Amino acid sequence: MVRRLFPRSIRARLTTVATLIAAVVFIATATITLATVPDNLRSMVQARVELAARRVAAEARAGNLPPVLETPSRVRILQVVSADGRLLASSPGPAQSLRLGDLKPTWPQVVRVGERTVSRSPDEPKTHYLVVAIAAQTPQGPVTVYGASPLTDVDRALKWIYVLVFIGTPLVLVSVAGITWISVGSALRPVERIRAEMAEITGQDLSRRVPVPDTGDEITDLAATTNDTLDRLERSAETQRRFVSDASHELRSPISALRAQLEVAHAYPDETDWQATGEQALAAADRLAGIIDELLMLARLDAGALSERRVVDLAHVAMDHVRRREGNRVPIIPDVCAAAPVHGSLMQLDRLLTNLLDNATRHAATRIDLEVAVEGDKVIVTVTDDGDGIPPQDRERVFERFTRLAPARAKDKGGSGLGLALSRDIAAAHDGTLTVADHSPGARFVVVLPLYGEP
Repeated sequence: MVRRLFPRSIRARLTTVATLIAAVVFIATATITLATVPDNLRSMVQARVELAARRVAAEARAGNLPPVLETPSRVRILQVVSADGRLLASSPGPAQSLRLGDLKPTWPQVVRVGERTVSRSPDEPKTHYLVVAIAAQTPQGPVTVYGASPLTDVDRALKWIYVLVFIGTPLVLVSVAGITWISVGSALRPVERIRAEMAEITGQDLSRRVPVPDTGDEITDLAATTNDTLDRLERSAETQRRFVSDASHELRSPISALRAQLEVAHAYPDETDWQATGEQALAAADRLAGIIDELLMLARLDAGALSERRVVDLAHVAMDHVRRREGNRVPIIPDVCAAAPVHGSLMQLDRLLTNLLDNATRHAATRIDLEVAVEGDKVIVTVTDDGDGIPPQDRERVFERFTRLAPARAKDKGGSGLGLALSRDIAAAHDGTLTVADHSPGARFVVVLPLYGEP
């Protein structure tokens, strides 16, 4: 097994990543600081001292060298020493007793810089100095001009930098880790509540919902989406339970009628009209087969099963239906365009038209209008009957499975209430729609499917 580079917990992973990033940033910053700041601080002191020493060297070359040298601010020591080691001029006070002659420029070097730890008097502690030595030629001969400034402030500043780098960096990293751990834990606390609530939800009780935090962030969106998903699952589970109940009821009726007919025929064989009994049994079997076929097709559509698809001319399919239904109780009046190609399953699209025309036949009084037209990039199929129509409040309910309105049950007791539901699912599977449009008298069903190819 490959070892995990990071902990499994999101909280621990984020804390580790944040600490590593902070460590990289602080280490890089500390490295740059330690590499540049000490030299920069010493360079500033050196520039001050060198400027003062060059001024004295210029006076010595001009022969205007006073015995007591004026010392600028922050430059403690200025001395002029002859080639034989004699002190020709010096800063006032204890600086006259210091000897810096061991730091001498060598030709062709004119300026030499070094550091010394010396004491200006026996009573003073030793001080860390930066010393600059400049060679100069005077009328009396060659001399060396020395300038020195204490590095006390520089050493103090560097000490604080080292403390901040070597002690402050670990403390900062610990603080970053702690703050990240607490912050991530606080941010993930709603997620834990969502997880705990989800763990309590079972298939028998889908009414519970996860808490939605009011933070307005991604976790709020996650909780809202989770509740939306639970809403859909609850509706789906309820629809499935109702579907199973209705399917059992719809299948039980023809089976019970068939069984009753056969039991009577079996009990009184001599008094039974076997031809009529066979016809009734065959009708019940046909109804059972129709219900089962529709249930199977609905199940395939629900499962997302893809049937074989090709280019189907709905105009041709519609005219086939018109020819097959010639001589029926209600005539079909076609208004079909020359061609209406769509990409889909011939079996399913034929079933869609079959269900719509069967539904119209059950409710029509004198005629059925079947129209197939191409409008832009859409194929529109319209089936209109002149029956009682569908109330506006029931126009969506008729597409629910096993839903049959009271007028439909009174006119035809053989329907299953699956045809329109199956037709809408077929339309949706072909990226189309099936709706009920306003029409009086009667009902108008409108199917809209994408046109295949160029119009």
